Amino acid sequence: MPTDGPPPAKPSIWRAFTQPAAWTMAFLGFSSGLPFLLVAGTLSYWLKDNGIELKSITMIASAGMSYALKFLWAPLLDHWELPLFRRLGLRRGWLLFSQLWVTGGLLTMAALSPSRLPAFIGATLVVAFFGATQDIAVDAYRIEIAPVEAQGALVATYALGYRIALIVSGALALIMADHMPWPTVYLVMAATMVVPIATTFLAREPEVVRDIADHWEDAMRESVIEPFTDFFGRYGWALALATLAFILLFKIPEQATIGGVMGPFYRDMGFDKTQIAAVTKIWGVWVGILGVFVGGAMVARWGMWRTLGLAIVVAGVSNLLYLFLLRHPGDIVVLTLVISGENFTLGVLGPPTIAFLSSLVNTKHTATQYSLLSSLVNLPGKGLGFFAGAIVMSLGYAAFFVITVVSLLPAMILFAWLWRRHADPPGGAPAD
Repeated sequence: MPTDGPPPAKPSIWRAFTQPAAWTMAFLGFSSGLPFLLVAGTLSYWLKDNGIELKSITMIASAGMSYALKFLWAPLLDHWELPLFRRLGLRRGWLLFSQLWVTGGLLTMAALSPSRLPAFIGATLVVAFFGATQDIAVDAYRIEIAPVEAQGALVATYALGYRIALIVSGALALIMADHMPWPTVYLVMAATMVVPIATTFLAREPEVVRDIADHWEDAMRESVIEPFTDFFGRYGWALALATLAFILLFKIPEQATIGGVMGPFYRDMGFDKTQIAAVTKIWGVWVGILGVFVGGAMVARWGMWRTLGLAIVVAGVSNLLYLFLLRHPGDIVVLTLVISGENFTLGVLGPPTIAFLSSLVNTKHTATQYSLLSSLVNLPGKGLGFFAGAIVMSLGYAAFFVITVVSLLPAMILFAWLWRRHADPPGGAPAD
């Protein structure tokens, strides 16, 4: 039957990536990425330069554990407007509030330095907590600012801004630290937050009609209880618990090497901060981006579940490359090869991980459930990273890297059991 008017135009890729929301997400991605390394990897170099022992370094640098626990206060960002920020709206109010605290925390770290360690640790925890809070607000803002068909471009520009922030807070910070005091470096890092703060003021608030519960009990049920009962109701107790256990275990090798142990390791291998920055924070980031594109192509070709299993094994085993570096300390070529292998495989792991977690989410509870699942996937690895310094001091670096790989065995047993149950995900949001 003929239709009136011309056929609908095909979506424009150029328009998707040049829309104002895409640029907004690029700057907010930078804001999310900046504090992450400043309370973990980069911080560990500052602590080591101040003579802090390795055991204490890994514990202090585990302040990033806040990112794995953010689901605990995520419902608050959905149901409570900050009194002094209501004119900005719910999402932008929380964004600005957390950005100001991150900036203030970085300035406090610069003012205190590790010479006043207890107060310095407190400032570090502030930056980590409000950095994680900012992540919750940014994710919620992205979901609500544009329709589903535009989310791909927003995720891409967000990832670009996030990785630029990793280069700034990782590579640039380390290079600067070779030429100026660490407090000055952190002052510069705090100053870069001016751009995303201005972005928050200029951005538009999402036009979302929210149901406000009449009573506190109703609000608690809708924001805290229902996301959990929905998940277990859709999957059943046995499958839900097995799935959650798998989520807790499969990224331990990656997360265990993100914390404070790697900075001292590279330094103990005889590399200066400029070499480390160039290889791990610049070259490694771009190799990781290449891995992300390869992982996305694999998901499109072979599906989410099969790609996830292969990527878990390859990315986990890549930690054994560090044993090769132990045999060639100070060799910049070997360091480049090791970092290339690890970052590429971790990049490949990213797309199937996001697709898997997305497939488990009910769109009625997107923010809370995704925040919970993305937190759980990082929690045990960060826990191992917390004790990494003690393990290395007792058993050595080689034993630590082997332990991270062996930790994959329970995850792969669960993966085999879950194969038929998640190869075609039951219910939930479709995987992107």
